[in-house]
Amino acid sequence: MPAPTPKNIAILGSTGSIGTSTLSIAESFPDRYRVVSLAAGRNIDTAFAQSQRWHPQVVSLAREEDAATLRTRLKAAGPADIEVVHGTAGTVRVATLPEVDFVVSAIVGVDGLEATYQAIRAGKTIGLANKECLVAAGEILVPEARRRGVALLPIDSEHNAIHQCLRAGSSREVKQLWLTASGGPFRETPLDQFDNITPQQALKHPTWVMGQRITIDSATMMNKGFEVIEAVRLFDLPPAQVKVILHPQSTVHSLVEFVDGSILAQISVTDMRLPILYALAFPERVATQSASPELTFDMTKLHQLDFAMPDFGRFPCLRLAYEAAEAGGNRAIALNAADEVAVAAFLAGKIAFPAIASTIEKTLQAMPVTHPATIAQVFEADSEARRIAALLTEKAPGS
Repeated sequence: MPAPTPKNIAILGSTGSIGTSTLSIAESFPDRYRVVSLAAGRNIDTAFAQSQRWHPQVVSLAREEDAATLRTRLKAAGPADIEVVHGTAGTVRVATLPEVDFVVSAIVGVDGLEATYQAIRAGKTIGLANKECLVAAGEILVPEARRRGVALLPIDSEHNAIHQCLRAGSSREVKQLWLTASGGPFRETPLDQFDNITPQQALKHPTWVMGQRITIDSATMMNKGFEVIEAVRLFDLPPAQVKVILHPQSTVHSLVEFVDGSILAQISVTDMRLPILYALAFPERVATQSASPELTFDMTKLHQLDFAMPDFGRFPCLRLAYEAAEAGGNRAIALNAADEVAVAAFLAGKIAFPAIASTIEKTLQAMPVTHPATIAQVFEADSEARRIAALLTEKAPGS
């Protein structure tokens, strides 16, 4: 059987956890995946090391001065023929390079939104690991992808699991989706202790090792709320058909319930390389036993599976996310923007843990319900929500 033609990959967010996991996949399957462009944010040292290892055609950094530094280092140490660019235009260049077949969208927040949108317009297959893009601009991105016949393949473990389960039936046969959630570190903490929760406590996730914002979002369950909105848009279902269920073992990554009563679950090790590989290889499945035996799930360790419904009183951010999912438009944009501002304020010690939710709710109440039609309008709504949320955190008691 002839060897497969290598798939050319662009990685937006190459120095983060998803980016480095994607590079690990490329390392394990060099005959299948070729890295041709990278967007590396502000991490010059890692961008330099990745450039030397992968020799991409284009590397982008966030700031012009960082790009100049990387260009000088590569000229001195090699390879010197890499195009080094910067800013939003640079990230768009990385994502739309003609040679690129597949774009991994993994830049945290809305910074990768423009590049993801332009990659869709350029006809690139998208591996989505950035939920904020769909939360803020899914009403623009998803229709554009459908118009152009572009596949949006989820890399988030929960949506990736749903995507896998949905291969067993058509969309009209789906009764509801079940997004599993660990419940974070505070699912059993008495509510009267929430005012005393510290950033250090909130950053101790029971299952995953992640960045600071997503870890805090997991503690408030806002992360799961974003995933509800993401699922609504990816799978074209109303919010009422997207359920969240607590599953502290994090073994079942999500489930699909069909109209005949059948429920399909996806189970695997908690390693992001699996959903990344699934998206990269789709519609094929790639054997991992020889290349990465640690990705094989040991069924003998499956002793117990617990499930429980979440309490919106304990997790008000989840309630706010469902409300934003129903309203859509700039309510979803503001949800993401206000959350980012509130989480930063909590980590800085400016507000208490419960004030994350109250800051978001007040920001949503201050925003009119509109439906931006362009990416520029999305950014305008995003900026306004951040301005409102920042004022609220500055006026918070004790700030």
